[in-house]
Amino acid sequence: MKKIKKILIANRGEIAVRIIRAIREMELSPVVVYSDADKLSLHVRLADEAYYIGESPSSQSYLLGDKIIETAKNAGVDAIHPGYGFLAENAEFAKRVENAGIIFIGPEPDAIIQMGSKTRSREIMKAAGVPIVPGTIEPIKRIDDLNKTASEIGFPVLLKASAGGGGKGMRKVEKIEELEKAYERATSEATSSFGDPDVYIEKYIEEPHHIEIQILADNSGNTIYLGERECSVQRRYQKIIEETPSPFITDEIRKEMGDIAVKAAKAVNYRNAGTVEFIVDKNQDFYFLEMNTRLQVEHPITEMVTGIDLVKEQIKIASGEELSFTQDDIKPRGSSIECRIYAEDPFNNFAPSPGKIIEYVSPAGGIGVRDDSGVYEGFEVPIFYDPLISKLVTWGRNREEAINRMKRALYEYRIAGIKTSIPYFLQIFENEEFLSGNYTTSLIERIESVKIENPEDYEFVALLAAGLRSMEMNGNSSKQSNDADSNTNWKKSGRMRTLRRF
Repeated sequence: MKKIKKILIANRGEIAVRIIRAIREMELSPVVVYSDADKLSLHVRLADEAYYIGESPSSQSYLLGDKIIETAKNAGVDAIHPGYGFLAENAEFAKRVENAGIIFIGPEPDAIIQMGSKTRSREIMKAAGVPIVPGTIEPIKRIDDLNKTASEIGFPVLLKASAGGGGKGMRKVEKIEELEKAYERATSEATSSFGDPDVYIEKYIEEPHHIEIQILADNSGNTIYLGERECSVQRRYQKIIEETPSPFITDEIRKEMGDIAVKAAKAVNYRNAGTVEFIVDKNQDFYFLEMNTRLQVEHPITEMVTGIDLVKEQIKIASGEELSFTQDDIKPRGSSIECRIYAEDPFNNFAPSPGKIIEYVSPAGGIGVRDDSGVYEGFEVPIFYDPLISKLVTWGRNREEAINRMKRALYEYRIAGIKTSIPYFLQIFENEEFLSGNYTTSLIERIESVKIENPEDYEFVALLAAGLRSMEMNGNSSKQSNDADSNTNWKKSGRMRTLRRF
């Protein structure tokens, strides 16, 4: 296998920046692509080379696989890293990359295909002895079969898109009278989201936990797991906070799940980084959900407790190197938590909040605080893409320290000019159910029944801080720098701490 020296990142935003940093530390050369909306993006500023790929909509830029490959060939790159989202789990793109003589930093296309279909992956896992949730293996094609299967496994049930993810094409059904209409909506959403109407049915697990296992596999068949991540804080089936280790499962179950995850990966001859996801009931019985054949958004918390850079490992594996550590070498230390910072308005049903960032002060600094960000002060957050703008990650010697460190970091985070999910996270970190560690995927439903008060005050204080900083930068603050006025301004800014506790 040829040596990798130059890598094109077929992505944007915070994940592109994060990959660039790993590439630089390996003394390799990062190359990026960008759309009209991203011409001033941070990933463009940090790369060695940047190439225009198309207009702002992703369908006219980041999803143009052939154009990205053509750009990679013209730039003389050795490999393409897809990040996550866009083309990361597109088997046809992976095939075309390899056919162009370029290394795809990810699994074999066949593994992407097998695990990309929820029904096919369930079939493979069942044959491999991996526990799956009771339900259908094949997609439901007839209403009669739908009614019969649902009655056999018992309500409530879940309808899920075969090619789906992120909650698209998913419906929880409580009783048979709701089943047919839910099926029609699920198939319609699956078609519009994935171009595939296939839907299958499975038993809805009561009081569920969503737990995933990070795996790494090289080209020589060495496969290991790097612990688990608790991903049960979800809003509309989308993860928003993740932590490791899970405060719910025992060491015995942790090892059992890890061994099963390795078995699942070997069942499809998997290589590179991947994640096996499980749903776990209140009795800690666990069932296979799906396998994500790419890097996960929440991968930093695994890095924080293991000290292993997953992006670097991806590149090494793609270069043909064997894993330099064994399962016995993996000894996670401490606790880590991630918050996904979105450009969304938590006071307006989480509507997207594009616009210019007029102040940006990252809380990264001190022990155990990491901010994987793709934005900066003055950057215009576009409307065309996922609203994730950064991932705030903390580490502590134990869960309590990691949580307290996260709360401190959230208090310090300053993003003005757009709305963000920061105040929403602070509400979660004051919730007794979350703090107890015994929470399920229904946590957010209960939290959202309590409204955050005085959102205008939160925005006022952020804007005030930005205004003061702007005055200082322009040299206009000297007239207001006497002790009395300064104390007044700082007292106003200090209201942030009080206003942001719920």
